[in-house]
Amino acid sequence: MAEVPDLVVFVCTANTCRSPMAAALFRHALDAQEQPLKSLEVTSAGVSAFPGQPASSNSVAALKKVDVDLSQHRSQPLSQELVDRTLAFFCMTDSHLAMLSYQIDPPPQNAFLMRQFLGNGSDDQIPDPFGSNLAEYEACRDSMVEAIPSLIEVVKRLRSNTAEQPGE
Repeated sequence: MAEVPDLVVFVCTANTCRSPMAAALFRHALDAQEQPLKSLEVTSAGVSAFPGQPASSNSVAALKKVDVDLSQHRSQPLSQELVDRTLAFFCMTDSHLAMLSYQIDPPPQNAFLMRQFLGNGSDDQIPDPFGSNLAEYEACRDSMVEAIPSLIEVVKRLRSNTAEQPGE
């Protein structure tokens, strides 16, 4: 039987603002879930990331206000190793989805916008707060938090569907 993917990857541009915040918030939310969700690995990557960069100071500060520590984050680009293990990719904007499809061959069928499952006419894009003040980072954080319950449901479904498929 094929191994069930055990990784959830959040994707943005440089992997120093949005995707590290999203991954840390999602990991925090998964800690309250039952197994096997609780043991999923969560990371982030950038479509144009330079490896080893810390999270922006405002990203760290915005998450510290909700008791989530982002101080140890280091950026990473997408890699084949990540792609091979990923249950779901959650991107911040349409351009990240497009870049993901461009960089991965064949384009992944498990890539989504982080806010696309909210419905009710909500904006599905999470704008880049880079260079903005802390209030903009907090607004970014809050738009991510709003999406997390819907993402947990998506990951549950994907995990269940993947586990039921026979091995290759």
